[in-house]
Amino acid sequence: MHNAANNVVASPDHIENRPSGTKSLPTRRIRVIGVPLDLGASRRGVDMGPSAVRVAGLEAHLEALGHQVTDGGNIRVEIAETQSAGNPNARFLQQIADTCTRTAEAVVKSLEEGMTPLVLGGDHSLAAGTVSGVAEFYRRQGQKIGVIWLDAHSDINTPATSPSGNVHGMPLAALLGLGAGSGMEPLSHIFGYAPKISPENTVIIGVRDIDSAERANIHRAGVTHVYTMRDMDERGMRTVMEEAIAAASQGTAGYHVSLDMDWIDPEDAPGVGTPVRGGATYREAHLAMEILADHGNLLSFEIVEVNPVIDERNRTAELAVELACSAFGKKIL
Repeated sequence: MHNAANNVVASPDHIENRPSGTKSLPTRRIRVIGVPLDLGASRRGVDMGPSAVRVAGLEAHLEALGHQVTDGGNIRVEIAETQSAGNPNARFLQQIADTCTRTAEAVVKSLEEGMTPLVLGGDHSLAAGTVSGVAEFYRRQGQKIGVIWLDAHSDINTPATSPSGNVHGMPLAALLGLGAGSGMEPLSHIFGYAPKISPENTVIIGVRDIDSAERANIHRAGVTHVYTMRDMDERGMRTVMEEAIAAASQGTAGYHVSLDMDWIDPEDAPGVGTPVRGGATYREAHLAMEILADHGNLLSFEIVEVNPVIDERNRTAELAVELACSAFGKKIL
């Protein structure tokens, strides 16, 4: 899937001139937005993810780094038991699209106010809202954005290809404008247009569980920057992240980072919606976040699929807070 020869690679000078460990990064005004959405998954419980991450001390830890943090509360989400699931090939799609639209509007408002959105999920279908909001804000300025998708799954199914009908496996397809004619439009056409992102600026990192139809969708969408766990093993996290950042930054205002906690190995992150063995280690995950912080082009950030129901003493949420701190500039020295 991945062809290194086709990637734009940061020059060695650029790599070596990254901020040193002793230099603090600019502080930000961060707005936390909770999206307690679990309509997109079969396993319940990720709706409690935003609360778990807050309880783990997200705001205090970010403020300790010098950032100004405000909590914007939670986006309204319908309760599954009160709703009809609708199309079995895309269960609760309309309700999810409504939540994503509200999320997108909150993200636009945050960016208009000069704040960096930090979105807490919830299942990964909410990314259709987060990214739509960021893309819309920059589209109004004549700019586009990149996306770095850290996930065990590629989330690029459509209602026509999904084996489960779970919409949390579809947000990247919606953002890339796939699924025309399959009922995807409420999710893909937030703000009235699609696609929201370009395949050449879309990077998927750490995938290890892809449906056969998703492989075809990745090719059909034209996403060439796909790094499997084998790529990470063979080439190392630093090389992968430098190439990813270069691709997501090429001709864009910057990039959104979507961190599904199942990207990390279940040994370190047991409390996730769909755990898959063989993920990024604790230290690899921190390194990826630290490299993102070094480059400084982060426009927005989201953490999804924290499931306290199957977690161990909230350790997955605590790791999510640690990783957010690394992404926003925390360094060892």
